[in-house]
Amino acid sequence: MGESSSPISVILVSSGSRGNKLLFRFPFQRGLESPAAQTGKPRSRYAVNSIGDSVEDQDGDSREPRPLRDEQVVSGFSDVILATILATKSDMCGKKFELKIDNVRFVGHPTLLQHAFGQISKTDPSPKREMPTMILFNVVFALRASADPSVISCLHNLSRRIAIVLQHEERRCQYLTREAKLILAIQDEVSAMSETTDGPQSPFLHILPKCKLARDLKEAYDSLCTTGVVQLHINNWLEVSFCLPHKIHYVASHFIPPEAIERSLKAIRPYHALLLLKDEKGLLAELPLDCSPALVRVIRTTSAVKNLQQLAQDADLALLQVFQLAAHLVYWGKAIIIYPLCENNVYMLSPNASVCLYSPLADEFSCQFPGHDLPSVLSKFSLPVSLAVFKNPLAPPVQETQFIQMVVWMLQHRLLIQLHTYACLMVPPKEEDFRAKAEELPFAARVGGRSLSTPNALSFGSPSRSQQR
Repeated sequence: MGESSSPISVILVSSGSRGNKLLFRFPFQRGLESPAAQTGKPRSRYAVNSIGDSVEDQDGDSREPRPLRDEQVVSGFSDVILATILATKSDMCGKKFELKIDNVRFVGHPTLLQHAFGQISKTDPSPKREMPTMILFNVVFALRASADPSVISCLHNLSRRIAIVLQHEERRCQYLTREAKLILAIQDEVSAMSETTDGPQSPFLHILPKCKLARDLKEAYDSLCTTGVVQLHINNWLEVSFCLPHKIHYVASHFIPPEAIERSLKAIRPYHALLLLKDEKGLLAELPLDCSPALVRVIRTTSAVKNLQQLAQDADLALLQVFQLAAHLVYWGKAIIIYPLCENNVYMLSPNASVCLYSPLADEFSCQFPGHDLPSVLSKFSLPVSLAVFKNPLAPPVQETQFIQMVVWMLQHRLLIQLHTYACLMVPPKEEDFRAKAEELPFAARVGGRSLSTPNALSFGSPSRSQQR
Protein backbone atom coordinates (compact mmCIF):
# COMPACT_ATOMS: atom_id res chain seq x y z
CA MET A 1 0.00 0.00 0.00
CA GLY A 2 2.94 2.35 0.65
CA GLU A 3 3.65 3.20 -2.98
CA SER A 4 0.07 3.93 -4.04
CA SER A 5 -0.45 6.46 -1.22
CA SER A 6 2.97 8.14 -1.46
CA PRO A 7 3.24 11.46 -3.31
CA ILE A 8 5.48 11.70 -6.36
CA SER A 9 6.72 15.20 -5.61
CA VAL A 10 6.13 18.34 -3.55
CA ILE A 11 6.23 21.68 -5.35
CA LEU A 12 6.16 25.32 -4.17
CA VAL A 13 5.11 27.95 -6.70
CA SER A 14 4.39 31.67 -6.38
CA SER A 15 2.95 34.48 -8.43
CA GLY A 16 3.93 38.12 -8.09
CA SER A 17 5.61 41.08 -9.71
CA ARG A 18 8.21 38.81 -11.32
CA GLY A 19 5.58 36.52 -12.79
CA ASN A 20 4.93 32.90 -11.98
CA LYS A 21 7.90 31.21 -10.34
CA LEU A 22 8.62 27.64 -9.31
CA LEU A 23 10.48 28.24 -6.07
CA PHE A 24 11.23 24.64 -5.07
CA ARG A 25 10.40 21.05 -5.86
CA PHE A 26 11.54 17.73 -4.51
CA PRO A 27 12.75 15.25 -5.75
CA PHE A 28 14.84 17.06 -8.33
CA GLN A 29 17.20 14.31 -9.55
CA ARG A 30 18.03 15.37 -13.08
CA GLY A 31 20.11 12.30 -13.82
CA LEU A 32 17.04 10.08 -13.89
CA GLU A 33 15.45 12.06 -16.71
CA SER A 34 17.75 11.07 -19.52
CA PRO A 35 16.71 7.90 -21.40
CA ALA A 36 20.32 7.02 -22.06
CA ALA A 37 21.00 6.79 -18.38
CA GLN A 38 18.11 4.37 -17.99
CA THR A 39 19.01 2.11 -20.95
CA GLY A 40 22.58 1.82 -19.75
CA LYS A 41 21.51 0.20 -16.48
CA PRO A 42 20.91 -3.55 -16.66
CA ARG A 43 17.61 -4.74 -15.23
CA SER A 44 17.25 -8.12 -13.60
CA ARG A 45 14.82 -10.47 -15.31
CA TYR A 46 13.51 -11.43 -11.89
CA ALA A 47 12.71 -7.87 -10.81
CA VAL A 48 9.08 -7.24 -9.93
CA ASN A 49 7.46 -4.23 -11.56
CA SER A 50 6.48 -1.61 -9.00
CA ILE A 51 3.40 0.52 -9.13
CA GLY A 52 5.41 3.41 -10.48
CA ASP A 53 6.72 1.38 -13.45
CA SER A 54 3.37 1.23 -15.16
CA VAL A 55 1.02 4.02 -14.33
CA GLU A 56 -2.59 3.37 -15.26
CA ASP A 57 -5.21 5.98 -16.01
CA GLN A 58 -8.54 5.17 -14.45
CA ASP A 59 -10.27 8.12 -16.12
CA GLY A 60 -9.51 6.71 -19.56
CA ASP A 61 -8.71 10.07 -21.13
CA SER A 62 -4.94 9.82 -21.38
CA ARG A 63 -2.62 8.26 -23.88
CA GLU A 64 -1.14 4.81 -23.74
CA PRO A 65 0.53 4.14 -20.39
CA ARG A 66 4.28 4.58 -20.50
CA PRO A 67 6.77 2.83 -18.25
CA LEU A 68 8.06 5.63 -16.05
CA ARG A 69 9.89 5.95 -12.79
CA ASP A 70 8.30 8.06 -10.09
CA GLU A 71 10.89 10.83 -10.52
CA GLN A 72 10.40 10.87 -14.28
CA VAL A 73 6.65 11.37 -14.05
CA VAL A 74 7.02 14.95 -12.78
CA SER A 75 10.39 15.58 -14.38
CA GLY A 76 8.62 15.46 -17.73
CA PHE A 77 7.30 18.94 -16.92
CA SER A 78 9.73 21.82 -17.05
CA ASP A 79 9.91 24.34 -14.23
CA VAL A 80 8.31 27.00 -16.43
CA ILE A 81 5.35 24.77 -17.29
CA LEU A 82 4.83 23.75 -13.67
CA ALA A 83 4.92 27.38 -12.53
CA THR A 84 2.37 28.32 -15.22
CA ILE A 85 -0.16 25.58 -14.49
CA LEU A 86 0.18 25.54 -10.68
CA ALA A 87 0.24 29.29 -9.96
CA THR A 88 -3.49 29.88 -10.34
CA LYS A 89 -5.51 33.05 -10.59
CA SER A 90 -6.49 35.00 -7.50
CA ASP A 91 -10.11 33.92 -7.84
CA MET A 92 -9.13 30.29 -7.12
CA CYS A 93 -7.29 31.08 -3.89
CA GLY A 94 -8.68 29.65 -0.70
CA LYS A 95 -10.19 26.67 -2.52
CA LYS A 96 -9.11 23.13 -3.31
CA PHE A 97 -6.86 22.96 -6.36
CA GLU A 98 -6.84 19.70 -8.31
CA LEU A 99 -5.45 19.25 -11.81
CA LYS A 100 -4.93 16.02 -13.75
CA ILE A 101 -2.53 15.87 -16.68
CA ASP A 102 -1.93 12.45 -18.24
CA ASN A 103 -0.70 10.22 -15.40
CA VAL A 104 -0.16 12.96 -12.82
CA ARG A 105 -2.65 14.61 -10.48
CA PHE A 106 -1.67 17.87 -8.77
CA VAL A 107 -3.36 18.74 -5.46
CA GLY A 108 -2.89 21.97 -3.53
CA HIS A 109 -4.51 24.92 -1.77
CA PRO A 110 -3.53 28.24 -3.40
CA THR A 111 -3.44 31.07 -0.88
CA LEU A 112 -3.62 34.82 -1.40
CA LEU A 113 -1.25 37.13 0.49
CA GLN A 114 -2.53 40.61 -0.39
CA HIS A 115 -5.54 40.46 1.93
CA ALA A 116 -3.34 39.91 4.97
CA PHE A 117 -1.23 42.96 4.23
CA GLY A 118 -4.28 45.02 3.32
CA GLN A 119 -5.53 44.55 6.86
CA ILE A 120 -2.19 45.74 8.24
CA SER A 121 -2.25 48.89 6.16
CA LYS A 122 -5.72 49.80 7.47
CA THR A 123 -4.79 49.44 11.10
CA ASP A 124 -1.45 51.17 10.73
CA PRO A 125 -1.64 54.52 8.85
CA SER A 126 2.12 54.49 8.31
CA PRO A 127 3.24 50.88 7.95
CA LYS A 128 6.95 50.38 8.16
CA ARG A 129 6.92 47.19 6.10
CA GLU A 130 6.87 47.40 2.33
CA MET A 131 4.13 45.81 0.29
CA PRO A 132 5.13 42.33 -0.81
CA THR A 133 5.99 41.48 -4.37
CA MET A 134 4.35 38.07 -3.98
CA ILE A 135 0.61 37.92 -4.63
CA LEU A 136 -0.13 34.26 -4.00
CA PHE A 137 1.58 30.93 -3.43
CA ASN A 138 0.64 27.27 -3.70
CA VAL A 139 2.10 24.19 -2.00
CA VAL A 140 1.28 21.33 -4.39
CA PHE A 141 1.62 17.59 -4.03
CA ALA A 142 1.94 15.54 -7.21
CA LEU A 143 0.21 12.15 -7.10
CA ARG A 144 -0.47 9.35 -9.49
CA ALA A 145 -3.66 9.87 -11.43
CA SER A 146 -4.98 6.59 -10.03
CA ALA A 147 -4.56 7.69 -6.40
CA ASP A 148 -7.44 6.93 -4.07
CA PRO A 149 -9.81 9.87 -3.49
CA SER A 150 -9.24 9.63 0.25
CA VAL A 151 -5.47 10.08 -0.30
CA ILE A 152 -6.16 13.13 -2.45
CA SER A 153 -8.38 14.61 0.25
CA CYS A 154 -5.77 14.01 2.96
CA LEU A 155 -2.93 15.64 1.01
CA HIS A 156 -5.13 18.61 0.21
CA ASN A 157 -5.68 18.94 3.94
CA LEU A 158 -1.92 18.94 4.54
CA SER A 159 -1.39 21.55 1.81
CA ARG A 160 -4.06 23.74 3.41
CA ARG A 161 -2.44 23.46 6.86
CA ILE A 162 0.99 24.42 5.53
CA ALA A 163 -0.56 27.33 3.62
CA ILE A 164 -2.32 28.66 6.72
CA VAL A 165 0.90 28.59 8.73
CA LEU A 166 2.90 30.25 5.95
CA GLN A 167 0.25 32.94 5.59
CA HIS A 168 0.40 33.59 9.34
CA GLU A 169 4.20 33.83 9.34
CA GLU A 170 4.09 36.11 6.32
CA ARG A 171 1.73 38.41 8.20
CA ARG A 172 3.90 38.27 11.31
CA CYS A 173 7.43 38.65 9.94
CA GLN A 174 7.32 38.36 6.13
CA TYR A 175 8.81 34.88 6.38
CA LEU A 176 7.61 33.63 2.98
CA THR A 177 8.76 36.76 1.16
CA ARG A 178 12.19 36.50 2.75
CA GLU A 179 12.54 32.82 1.84
CA ALA A 180 11.31 33.45 -1.71
CA LYS A 181 13.87 36.21 -2.25
CA LEU A 182 16.62 33.88 -1.04
CA ILE A 183 15.45 31.10 -3.35
CA LEU A 184 15.22 33.35 -6.40
CA ALA A 185 18.68 34.79 -5.70
CA ILE A 186 20.16 31.28 -5.56
CA GLN A 187 18.37 30.34 -8.78
CA ASP A 188 19.78 33.38 -10.57
CA GLU A 189 23.25 32.60 -9.21
CA VAL A 190 23.13 28.97 -10.33
CA SER A 191 21.76 30.01 -13.70
CA ALA A 192 24.71 32.35 -14.20
CA MET A 193 27.13 29.61 -13.13
CA SER A 194 25.61 27.16 -15.61
CA GLU A 195 26.47 29.46 -18.51
CA THR A 196 30.16 29.28 -17.66
CA THR A 197 30.26 25.53 -16.92
CA ASP A 198 29.87 22.55 -19.20
CA GLY A 199 26.33 21.52 -18.22
CA PRO A 200 23.31 22.89 -16.38
CA GLN A 201 23.07 22.42 -12.63
CA SER A 202 20.00 21.98 -10.51
CA PRO A 203 19.42 25.08 -8.39
CA PHE A 204 17.36 23.07 -5.88
CA LEU A 205 20.48 21.22 -4.76
CA HIS A 206 21.99 24.54 -3.67
CA ILE A 207 18.71 25.79 -2.17
CA LEU A 208 18.28 22.92 0.31
CA PRO A 209 21.19 23.69 2.70
CA LYS A 210 20.41 27.43 2.72
CA CYS A 211 16.62 27.56 2.88
CA LYS A 212 14.67 26.36 5.92
CA LEU A 213 11.36 26.29 4.05
CA ALA A 214 12.82 24.01 1.38
CA ARG A 215 14.10 21.63 4.03
CA ASP A 216 10.65 21.59 5.67
CA LEU A 217 8.99 20.67 2.38
CA LYS A 218 11.55 17.93 1.80
CA GLU A 219 10.96 16.60 5.31
CA ALA A 220 7.21 16.57 4.68
CA TYR A 221 7.71 14.61 1.46
CA ASP A 222 10.05 12.09 3.09
CA SER A 223 7.68 11.59 6.02
CA LEU A 224 4.71 11.00 3.71
CA CYS A 225 6.69 8.36 1.82
CA THR A 226 7.88 6.54 4.95
CA THR A 227 5.91 6.81 8.19
CA GLY A 228 2.97 8.93 7.08
CA VAL A 229 3.34 11.22 10.13
CA VAL A 230 4.43 14.79 9.39
CA GLN A 231 5.63 17.08 12.18
CA LEU A 232 7.08 20.38 11.01
CA HIS A 233 8.05 23.58 12.79
CA ILE A 234 7.66 26.29 10.17
CA ASN A 235 10.12 29.10 10.79
CA ASN A 236 11.06 27.26 14.00
CA TRP A 237 7.88 28.66 15.47
CA LEU A 238 4.53 27.15 14.41
CA GLU A 239 3.97 23.41 14.35
CA VAL A 240 2.23 21.54 11.54
CA SER A 241 1.12 18.05 12.56
CA PHE A 242 -0.46 15.69 10.08
CA CYS A 243 -1.21 11.98 9.86
CA LEU A 244 -1.78 10.04 6.63
CA PRO A 245 -3.91 7.12 7.89
CA HIS A 246 -3.22 5.05 4.77
CA LYS A 247 0.36 4.58 5.93
CA ILE A 248 -0.55 3.62 9.49
CA HIS A 249 -3.78 1.63 9.37
CA TYR A 250 -3.59 -1.38 7.09
CA VAL A 251 -4.19 -5.11 7.09
CA ALA A 252 -1.54 -7.07 5.19
CA SER A 253 -0.97 -4.89 2.09
CA HIS A 254 -4.45 -3.30 2.03
CA PHE A 255 -5.08 0.03 3.71
CA ILE A 256 -8.14 0.72 5.83
CA PRO A 257 -10.23 3.61 4.42
CA PRO A 258 -10.49 6.66 6.69
CA GLU A 259 -14.29 6.25 6.75
CA ALA A 260 -13.94 2.77 8.23
CA ILE A 261 -11.50 4.11 10.83
CA GLU A 262 -13.98 6.79 11.89
CA ARG A 263 -16.77 4.23 12.20
CA SER A 264 -14.53 2.04 14.35
CA LEU A 265 -13.60 4.93 16.63
CA LYS A 266 -17.28 5.69 17.19
CA ALA A 267 -17.79 2.07 18.32
CA ILE A 268 -15.47 2.36 21.34
CA ARG A 269 -17.22 1.17 24.50
CA PRO A 270 -16.43 1.36 28.24
CA TYR A 271 -15.56 -2.35 28.39
CA HIS A 272 -12.77 -1.95 25.83
CA ALA A 273 -9.12 -1.41 26.75
CA LEU A 274 -6.40 0.81 25.31
CA LEU A 275 -3.12 -0.85 24.32
CA LEU A 276 -0.20 1.48 23.64
CA LEU A 277 1.97 0.42 20.71
CA LYS A 278 5.08 2.00 22.25
CA ASP A 279 6.50 2.18 25.72
CA GLU A 280 5.30 4.99 27.93
CA LYS A 281 8.58 6.89 28.00
CA GLY A 282 9.03 6.83 24.22
CA LEU A 283 5.44 7.90 23.56
CA LEU A 284 5.60 10.79 26.02
CA ALA A 285 8.81 11.98 24.35
CA GLU A 286 6.99 12.24 21.01
CA LEU A 287 4.22 14.46 22.34
CA PRO A 288 4.39 18.21 21.62
CA LEU A 289 5.23 20.54 24.45
CA ASP A 290 1.75 22.07 24.49
CA CYS A 291 -0.18 18.79 24.50
CA SER A 292 -3.14 18.26 26.81
CA PRO A 293 -2.23 17.22 30.38
CA ALA A 294 -5.18 14.82 30.24
CA LEU A 295 -3.49 12.96 27.37
CA VAL A 296 -0.33 12.55 29.45
CA ARG A 297 -2.43 11.28 32.35
CA VAL A 298 -4.16 8.69 30.15
CA ILE A 299 -0.84 7.42 28.75
CA ARG A 300 0.62 7.01 32.22
CA THR A 301 -2.48 5.29 33.62
CA THR A 302 -3.49 2.96 30.81
CA SER A 303 -2.96 -0.79 31.05
CA ALA A 304 -3.80 -3.82 28.89
CA VAL A 305 -5.79 -5.35 31.77
CA LYS A 306 -7.81 -2.20 32.53
CA ASN A 307 -10.96 -1.22 30.67
CA LEU A 308 -11.71 2.37 29.72
CA GLN A 309 -14.20 2.86 32.52
CA GLN A 310 -11.61 1.89 35.11
CA LEU A 311 -9.04 3.98 33.25
CA ALA A 312 -11.29 7.03 33.51
CA GLN A 313 -11.64 6.50 37.26
CA ASP A 314 -7.92 6.02 37.82
CA ALA A 315 -7.01 9.03 35.68
CA ASP A 316 -9.76 11.14 37.30
CA LEU A 317 -11.24 12.05 33.91
CA ALA A 318 -14.69 11.94 32.39
CA LEU A 319 -15.42 8.78 30.43
CA LEU A 320 -16.29 10.77 27.30
CA GLN A 321 -12.95 12.56 27.47
CA VAL A 322 -11.15 9.23 27.77
CA PHE A 323 -13.02 8.04 24.66
CA GLN A 324 -11.84 11.10 22.75
CA LEU A 325 -8.23 10.75 23.87
CA ALA A 326 -8.24 7.02 23.08
CA ALA A 327 -9.64 7.71 19.61
CA HIS A 328 -6.93 10.35 19.10
CA LEU A 329 -4.16 7.90 19.99
CA VAL A 330 -5.65 5.18 17.77
CA TYR A 331 -6.01 7.51 14.78
CA TRP A 332 -2.38 8.58 15.04
CA GLY A 333 -1.24 4.97 15.23
CA LYS A 334 -0.01 5.20 18.82
CA ALA A 335 -2.45 2.67 20.30
CA ILE A 336 -5.09 0.06 19.43
CA ILE A 337 -8.37 -0.93 21.04
CA ILE A 338 -8.53 -4.44 22.54
CA TYR A 339 -10.51 -6.36 25.12
CA PRO A 340 -8.83 -6.34 28.54
CA LEU A 341 -6.59 -9.34 29.05
CA CYS A 342 -8.15 -12.07 31.17
CA GLU A 343 -7.87 -15.83 31.50
CA ASN A 344 -10.84 -16.59 29.25
CA ASN A 345 -9.51 -14.61 26.29
CA VAL A 346 -8.81 -16.86 23.29
CA TYR A 347 -5.90 -15.92 21.03
CA MET A 348 -4.50 -17.35 17.82
CA LEU A 349 -1.59 -16.64 15.51
CA SER A 350 -2.46 -13.90 13.05
CA PRO A 351 -2.57 -15.02 9.40
CA ASN A 352 -0.43 -11.97 8.51
CA ALA A 353 2.21 -12.61 11.18
CA SER A 354 5.84 -13.06 10.15
CA VAL A 355 7.09 -16.46 11.34
CA CYS A 356 10.63 -16.23 9.96
CA LEU A 357 13.32 -17.53 12.28
CA TYR A 358 15.68 -14.61 11.76
CA SER A 359 13.28 -11.73 11.22
CA PRO A 360 13.91 -8.31 12.83
CA LEU A 361 10.93 -8.95 15.11
CA ALA A 362 12.54 -12.15 16.36
CA ASP A 363 15.73 -10.25 17.25
CA GLU A 364 13.73 -7.53 18.98
CA PHE A 365 11.78 -10.15 20.94
CA SER A 366 14.99 -11.86 22.09
CA CYS A 367 16.39 -8.53 23.29
CA GLN A 368 13.16 -7.71 25.10
CA PHE A 369 12.81 -11.15 26.72
CA PRO A 370 16.24 -12.80 27.13
CA GLY A 371 16.17 -16.57 27.11
CA HIS A 372 13.04 -16.78 24.91
CA ASP A 373 12.71 -16.93 21.14
CA LEU A 374 9.72 -15.65 19.19
CA PRO A 375 9.04 -18.71 16.96
CA SER A 376 8.75 -20.98 20.00
CA VAL A 377 6.30 -18.65 21.72
CA LEU A 378 4.26 -18.20 18.55
CA SER A 379 4.02 -21.96 18.12
CA LYS A 380 1.94 -22.11 21.31
CA PHE A 381 -0.76 -20.12 19.54
CA SER A 382 -0.88 -22.14 16.33
CA LEU A 383 -4.35 -23.26 17.39
CA PRO A 384 -6.89 -21.15 19.32
CA VAL A 385 -5.97 -21.26 23.00
CA SER A 386 -7.08 -19.34 26.08
CA LEU A 387 -4.65 -17.72 28.48
CA ALA A 388 -5.96 -19.95 31.26
CA VAL A 389 -4.15 -22.90 29.63
CA PHE A 390 -0.79 -21.28 30.39
CA LYS A 391 -1.59 -20.65 34.05
CA ASN A 392 0.58 -22.79 36.32
CA PRO A 393 -0.21 -22.60 40.07
CA LEU A 394 3.29 -23.88 40.90
CA ALA A 395 5.09 -21.29 38.76
CA PRO A 396 6.43 -18.16 40.46
CA PRO A 397 4.43 -14.96 39.86
CA VAL A 398 7.36 -13.40 38.01
CA GLN A 399 7.20 -16.08 35.33
CA GLU A 400 3.47 -15.61 34.80
CA THR A 401 3.86 -11.84 34.65
CA GLN A 402 6.58 -12.19 32.02
CA PHE A 403 4.35 -14.41 29.89
CA ILE A 404 1.56 -11.82 30.00
CA GLN A 405 4.09 -9.20 28.95
CA MET A 406 4.99 -11.43 25.99
CA VAL A 407 1.33 -11.63 25.01
CA VAL A 408 1.06 -7.84 25.23
CA TRP A 409 4.19 -7.47 23.07
CA MET A 410 2.77 -9.82 20.42
CA LEU A 411 -0.52 -7.93 20.41
CA GLN A 412 1.36 -4.66 19.95
CA HIS A 413 3.10 -6.07 16.87
CA ARG A 414 -0.13 -7.59 15.44
CA LEU A 415 1.17 -11.14 15.75
CA LEU A 416 -1.90 -12.42 17.61
CA ILE A 417 -5.61 -12.01 17.05
CA GLN A 418 -8.37 -12.54 19.57
CA LEU A 419 -11.21 -14.94 18.78
CA HIS A 420 -14.73 -14.39 20.05
CA THR A 421 -17.68 -16.74 20.49
CA TYR A 422 -21.14 -15.30 20.03
CA ALA A 423 -24.29 -17.20 21.00
CA CYS A 424 -27.37 -16.31 19.00
CA LEU A 425 -30.80 -17.50 20.16
CA MET A 426 -33.33 -17.79 17.32
CA VAL A 427 -36.92 -17.85 18.60
CA PRO A 428 -39.49 -19.26 16.14
CA PRO A 429 -42.59 -17.10 15.73
CA LYS A 430 -45.86 -17.90 17.49
CA GLU A 431 -44.24 -19.90 20.26
CA GLU A 432 -44.96 -17.83 23.32
CA ASP A 433 -44.05 -20.59 25.74
CA PHE A 434 -40.56 -20.98 24.26
CA ARG A 435 -40.02 -17.24 24.38
CA ALA A 436 -41.12 -17.12 28.02
CA LYS A 437 -38.63 -19.86 28.92
CA ALA A 438 -35.89 -18.00 27.10
CA GLU A 439 -36.57 -14.88 29.16
CA GLU A 440 -36.11 -16.91 32.34
CA LEU A 441 -32.48 -17.74 31.36
CA PRO A 442 -29.64 -15.80 33.00
CA PHE A 443 -28.58 -12.62 31.24
CA ALA A 444 -25.16 -14.02 30.28
CA ALA A 445 -26.76 -17.00 28.56
CA ARG A 446 -29.24 -14.83 26.64
CA VAL A 447 -26.78 -12.19 25.48
CA GLY A 448 -23.87 -14.46 24.61
CA GLY A 449 -20.15 -13.80 24.65
CA ARG A 450 -16.88 -15.60 24.98
CA SER A 451 -18.15 -17.51 27.98
CA LEU A 452 -21.28 -17.90 30.07
CA SER A 453 -19.58 -16.75 33.23
CA THR A 454 -17.77 -13.65 34.33
CA PRO A 455 -14.11 -13.95 33.29
CA ASN A 456 -11.58 -14.27 36.05
CA ALA A 457 -9.09 -11.48 36.62
CA LEU A 458 -5.44 -12.13 35.97
CA SER A 459 -3.52 -13.11 39.03
CA PHE A 460 -0.98 -10.29 38.94
CA GLY A 461 -3.04 -7.51 40.43
CA SER A 462 -5.81 -6.51 38.01
CA PRO A 463 -8.93 -5.43 39.94
CA SER A 464 -11.91 -7.62 39.21
CA ARG A 465 -14.13 -4.66 38.33
CA SER A 466 -11.85 -3.79 35.42
CA GLN A 467 -12.76 -7.06 33.74
CA GLN A 468 -16.46 -6.37 33.50
CA ARG A 469 -17.86 -6.64 30.01
